[in-house]
Amino acid sequence: MRILIAEDDQRIAEPLSTTLQHAGFLVDVEADGEVAWHRGDTENFDTIILDLGLPNLDGLSILKRWRGSDRRSPVLVLTARGRWEEKVEAIEAGADDYVVKPFQMEEVLARVRAIVRRANGLASSRIAFKGFILDSRLLQVSRAGVPIELTPLELRLLMHLLHHRNQVVSQLQLTDHLYDQAVDRDPNAVEQLVARLRKRLGVDVIETRRGFGYVITEDTA
Repeated sequence: MRILIAEDDQRIAEPLSTTLQHAGFLVDVEADGEVAWHRGDTENFDTIILDLGLPNLDGLSILKRWRGSDRRSPVLVLTARGRWEEKVEAIEAGADDYVVKPFQMEEVLARVRAIVRRANGLASSRIAFKGFILDSRLLQVSRAGVPIELTPLELRLLMHLLHHRNQVVSQLQLTDHLYDQAVDRDPNAVEQLVARLRKRLGVDVIETRRGFGYVITEDTA
C-alpha cells in the first residue's frame, strides 16, 4: 500500500512516515502544496494524508482540484483547524476522514487502515484467502493458526493483490506500489518476488494473466 503525506511540518511528517512504514506502507512525503497536488494528480496512491495549511497551494484547494479531475484516492485531512464548519467543508470537498492536530500516531494509523479497507470493500483487517488468513493490522499471514514468515516486500505484494481481489494488477502498477522511486528498479524484480511468494504459499495462490499481470481470485469452495 502506497501513501502520500502532504505535510510541511517535519515534526509531524517524519514520525508519521516512520509509523506508517513500520505498519507496512510505502510512504512518500511532500511539503509543498503545488508539488503534492501534482503528484496526487499524476500518480496512484492508496491513501493521501493531506494537511490543509500547506505553502503555495492550500490543502482544501488541492482536494477540490483532485476531486474536480476525478482523482479518487482516499484522503485523510490533517489540520490544526478544529472548527466544525471547516470539518464540514473538507468532507463536502471530498475528504474521507478528518483528524485535528495534535493527534496520536496510533489514531491516524487506525484511520488510514480503515480508509484503505473501506476503499476496497473490506470490513475487517483479517482477509481470508485460499485457506490462509492475512491480518493487515498484525502484518501476519497464517494457515490453520500457524504463522508463515514473509519478508516486508512479500507481505506488501500480497496485501496489494488482496486489496484488489479479482482484479488483474499489472507489473508496472505493482512496481509503483512496492518500490521507492528513489531506488533503481530491476525490471524483473516483481516477477522474482511473485516466484518467492509462491514458494511460501503455493503456486496456485497467485495467478498469472500473461501479458496483463497478476491476480488473486475469490475462493470457489
